[in-house]
Amino acid sequence: QVHLVESGGGLVQAGGSLRLSCAASTRAFSSYAMGWFRQAPGKEREFVARISGSGEIKYYMWSVEGRFTISRDNAKNTVYLQMNSLKLEDTAVYYCNVLRSTYGTGTLFRWGQGTQVTVSS
Repeated sequence: QVHLVESGGGLVQAGGSLRLSCAASTRAFSSYAMGWFRQAPGKEREFVARISGSGEIKYYMWSVEGRFTISRDNAKNTVYLQMNSLKLEDTAVYYCNVLRSTYGTGTLFRWGQGTQVTVSS
C-alpha cells in the first residue's frame, strides 16, 4: 500500500489559479504513472490528468486541456497539478493515485483524503 497525501486546495475566484501537490510514500515512485482525479458533490469520481513515471507522457481530460498542467518531481516523490483559469465547474475534491498503466485510468491503491478546491464567482 502506498500512502497518498494531497494538499494545496482552497477557495479561489473564477479565473484564478491553484497548485495541488500529492506526496506518495514509495521508493518506487519514479516507476509509477500517476493520475489526478476529482469528485464533485453528487457526482462520480472522474479522471483529470495522468503522467508517466518519467514525466514525458501526459494526458488530460478534454475539459481541463490547456488550463491544467500535470508535472512531477521524482526526487521528492511528488506529483503536481497546476490549475489555471479555474471555472465554477472545477469545484470538487481532488485526489491523486498510482495508475496501473501509463495509458489507462485504473488505480492501484486506496484513495487519500483528497484536497478541496472551491471556485467562486
